Amino acid sequence: MKIKSLTLLFLATLILSCSENNDVVVEPVSVTFNFSHSWNGTDVTSSDFNDVKFVNENEDTLSIVRLRYLVSDIIFTHESGVETSAGIYNLVDLTNSENLSFTTPTDILPGDYTVSFRFGFKDEDNLDGVYADLNTANFNVPAMLNGGYHYMQFDGNYRDTSGGDSPFNFHAIRAFDTSGANDPVDTSVEVSLGSITVQSSTQINVQMDIYNWFSNPNLWDINTLNVLLMPNYDAQLMISQNGANVFSLVDVTQ
Repeated sequence: MKIKSLTLLFLATLILSCSENNDVVVEPVSVTFNFSHSWNGTDVTSSDFNDVKFVNENEDTLSIVRLRYLVSDIIFTHESGVETSAGIYNLVDLTNSENLSFTTPTDILPGDYTVSFRFGFKDEDNLDGVYADLNTANFNVPAMLNGGYHYMQFDGNYRDTSGGDSPFNFHAIRAFDTSGANDPVDTSVEVSLGSITVQSSTQINVQMDIYNWFSNPNLWDINTLNVLLMPNYDAQLMISQNGANVFSLVDVTQ
């Protein structure tokens, strides 16, 4: 999905035409994305896992055992309206501290952009079995649930009404109604990071507030919705709605 050379040339011409120095050579650069995580304002790392200490808005207490999710479709929209695709996807794995940072290929021209990415895969990219690394990571969705890939695997334990610890599997996928009453729905989430100036060493710092998966706009009762969420069509719609309020831009460093 690399940007075509003609589009790069067009963008370079636009940038040079706005410059007072026509001798400037505009070279493509790479951009680094850094993903951090929090719980309602408190930083979360893998060292916080396996501890039943997080309290959600419904006042359920839970732990995090595994958290990994897919980031794809990174788009840089130049102020001229020209879009550049970063041409990558990444499985961000907080559990093993993998891919918390990743760098785009060097095909982004310096300039002012509106930047966005997608949580999960949009339907045209969510093709069954075609991504070898995701297959190896067991990130696939079973064919009986329309195949493709997970958007997120978020697992842990919660303190149930009897005072014991019970598991939850907060997994996000394309919504699929096993009864056939509803068509599949692309429940991936486009996240806009707003306006960002790209320079030679731009780092975009993004945070996921894990707390918001359970709070906004759908207050989540984990005693009711805890496991078997993948075949639950309505639950997947709710997860997607909450996902629109989970990611935010922390800052940009140059």
